[in-house]
Amino acid sequence: MELVLFRCLIAAHIAAGATGAVAFWIPVVGRKGDVNHRKWGRVFTKAILLTGCLAVTMSLITLYDPMTVHPHLVGKFDADFVRGMFGVMMLHNAILTLNLAWYGWLCVKNRRNVAANRTPLNVALQFLVMIAAVFCAWDGARIHQPLMMLISVVGMATGITNLLFLYARNPSPVMWLKEHVKALVGAGISVYTAFLAFGSVRLFPALALNPAMWSVPLVTGLIILIYHRIRIDQKAGISLIPSFRSRRVAASD
Repeated sequence: MELVLFRCLIAAHIAAGATGAVAFWIPVVGRKGDVNHRKWGRVFTKAILLTGCLAVTMSLITLYDPMTVHPHLVGKFDADFVRGMFGVMMLHNAILTLNLAWYGWLCVKNRRNVAANRTPLNVALQFLVMIAAVFCAWDGARIHQPLMMLISVVGMATGITNLLFLYARNPSPVMWLKEHVKALVGAGISVYTAFLAFGSVRLFPALALNPAMWSVPLVTGLIILIYHRIRIDQKAGISLIPSFRSRRVAASD
């Protein structure tokens, strides 16, 4: 019964995640702020929130009975490994994904009204992802899985930086937009990481811990994030490059 339920959750998880993975690119590469951007941004956010909720459920079932719901891993990995990687770490990543999607959505919904983002749910998600990060790091150390300890740093950094913005006294007028981009690109990275890393376990179990499976989405996401942050600064007239050039001109005079 557990296995049948788990497989149904996997199917729904893949469908929702695939929808989010496709929808992700339309706001990223399209014209910012237009009808398609807003429409597909909503599709992406809803798909990611559903994906995250399904992942939380799957991770809790794995924590309860890891080998029953992962029979393809029997004989390849022990129960501690499966419980850690597909229970504890997936729970952390699922909470992180929910956190980023919801936080990013509120940032664009409320824009410069930062106080409106301090809802009980949004604030709770920041503390929840940090608690999940601590637990993930602890369990990773217990079963000697550095990847779990490394990914926990992302969760902890996310919770801390989000709280810093939520309670900032005088944030930059464009900071809400930077936070929106950071969060939703981060959610996109999370989806693609899950597809490449966790999905590879079923086809190529040996690749599950390969750093390349985790680094490709991360590097791609960082490039997208840096590019859009530079564009935001340029449009706001606070680009670092012009500032640097003006200083050089002033110094030469």
